Amino acid sequence: MPTLSEGRISIRPIRLRDARPLERELLANRSWLREWEATNPNGPIGFDTRGSIRSLQANARAGVGLPFVMEYDGQLAGQLNVSSIAHGSLSSATIGYWVAERFAGRNVTPVSVALATDWVFFTMGLHRLEICIRPENAPSLRVVEKLGFRYEGLRRRYIHINGDWRDHFCFALVAEEVRGGVLRRWQEGRVPEGAGVVPQADRDAAKVPGTHDKL
Repeated sequence: MPTLSEGRISIRPIRLRDARPLERELLANRSWLREWEATNPNGPIGFDTRGSIRSLQANARAGVGLPFVMEYDGQLAGQLNVSSIAHGSLSSATIGYWVAERFAGRNVTPVSVALATDWVFFTMGLHRLEICIRPENAPSLRVVEKLGFRYEGLRRRYIHINGDWRDHFCFALVAEEVRGGVLRRWQEGRVPEGAGVVPQADRDAAKVPGTHDKL
């Protein structure tokens, strides 16, 4: 796994010795992150950071994941994980992340996502990368708008988040859309206008109370 940098921001492979600093950040940002945390529909999951890191590293060795730590000026700022990596005819992956509140607004997330996406496309040779975001998560929606991830649709009750099955908006890019790189396209102001914008009809559908209960 690589270490990738752009200015003051970098992503590097997660290490076991990150467990304690990660725990500190997760606890300090509990109220900031809880609304977006994946949960277990069959019951609570223990808080085991070292076990989680070992699992992520095992996925990396198996070639199905790329677990990164995001850093700002060398300080741990969050995590980014490329998961569900598939090769062959699918050649795709999914990306997820969290950032500590004190680093919000410093472009840590969009730069990190762009670095990871460019690595996945141009070094690993994958074809498609997907990001799924809760309709209520305005900061993450701004990330995909900045980088020009294309909106693909509303997924009902897609992931169990914060104690319930939650709707998600799905965004994606394929390598042919960003031949010069996601980071470079964004920095040069060439992101297609409206690429990451969710249609109002889907925004309205995601707000309808009780809609997901009928599915």
